[in-house]
Amino acid sequence: MDAVVLPAEVLLFDMDGTLVDSSVAVEGAWRRFAARTGLDAEAILAVAHGRPTVEVIAEFAPPGMDVAAETARIEAEEIDRTEGIVEIAGAAALLESLDPDRWAVVTSATAELARRRLTTAGLPQPKVLVSADDITNGKPDPEGYRMAAEALGAAPGDAVVFEDAEAGLLAGRASGAATVVVGGYDGPAAEGLPRVKDLRRVRVAAADSGLDVALPNG
Repeated sequence: MDAVVLPAEVLLFDMDGTLVDSSVAVEGAWRRFAARTGLDAEAILAVAHGRPTVEVIAEFAPPGMDVAAETARIEAEEIDRTEGIVEIAGAAALLESLDPDRWAVVTSATAELARRRLTTAGLPQPKVLVSADDITNGKPDPEGYRMAAEALGAAPGDAVVFEDAEAGLLAGRASGAATVVVGGYDGPAAEGLPRVKDLRRVRVAAADSGLDVALPNG
């Protein structure tokens, strides 16, 4: 069976879990937050992936918690702690093969944290980065993906989104972009979508209509 080929004008990448494996740092930050506040770490981790920190804290905050202060503390911890941050296999080679005007990163992290993690993982910095600092509504809202496509001069429906988490997959789909699952998430948000284990065998080639994004089988 031939590889799946998706036409695109631009490529839009989530960061954590898609380009960067930051699972050690992210889980550690949420477990420390839960320990000092008496909250259920497992309940937080079950829904935190792919969402802005401030939204997750606001969801779980007991009465009287200073959401802004807790958000700032977690962000500061994550910027300082870079242990375990590595690229998702194939991410650097794929990004370095692309025209910088044809791809962007759309992340629920702040811009400072995103750029720190990309650098730590040895990945190039995008010309267009849409972060938690830029949006009003976080994933699963499609605002970030629509904003990134437009910043690259493309319609969202002419983009291919790479995502690993439920919130991001829902955002990608709602934006109108063709959406690709990276990694093992297999919940309802991934139903019917093409999937890659990692980015090692993803190939992008120039085409008459823009780009052809070839995804491996299996």
